[in-house]
Amino acid sequence: MADIGRLQRALGYQFQDIDLLRLALTHRSAGGRNNERLEFLGDAILNQVVAEALFHRFPQSREGELSRMRARLVRGETLAEVAMELGLGEFLVLGTGERRSGGHRRASIRADAVEAVIGAILLDGGAATCRDCILRWFGDRLAGLRAGAASKDPKTRLQEYVQGRGLDLPDYEQLAVEGEDHARRFRVACRLVASNIVTEGQGSSRRKAEQAAAREALVALGVADDA
Repeated sequence: MADIGRLQRALGYQFQDIDLLRLALTHRSAGGRNNERLEFLGDAILNQVVAEALFHRFPQSREGELSRMRARLVRGETLAEVAMELGLGEFLVLGTGERRSGGHRRASIRADAVEAVIGAILLDGGAATCRDCILRWFGDRLAGLRAGAASKDPKTRLQEYVQGRGLDLPDYEQLAVEGEDHARRFRVACRLVASNIVTEGQGSSRRKAEQAAAREALVALGVADDA
């Protein structure tokens, strides 16, 4: 396994029982002793911590809106992005077939590993320490949320804008992927045929790049972007 000390520095947590971290990084393809049980535990604590943070951050928001914001933060796509930011991919322990097929880059495997690591931190360091780690990893995303319509992401707002005017949906095209696995940069174009608008966006994942391109398209259309 690669330098696990480097991973712990990225996590912002030093394990007392390093075997818990190794287990959290072991995919089921590697054998019977794997991270699925830790993933189950991590999923539960992640939802609880995010729910509590949203409850206090948005005192005027109703249950439905809080649920939508939580779903946005804990969905697999977001967790895979967090995994990439932490550099989890290179530390995953995979079975031979999964490794040969590039499993360390598979979004679902990276997302599951994040939840498993959360579960491992909970067992190793306790609830308060685990909560601190989660809030640190998700801090920027929590800070970027806005109550009400503005909490919708740029892609959703752009789609609703064009649909409301009977126009064709935006077309997204990946233009380039650059950098190493742990530091990928995606470049995506967003095309609005009816408005003759083409914008570009960049990000550490395709989704982030698409969101950036959609945000630029909203600006080009003269639609205020408060998100």
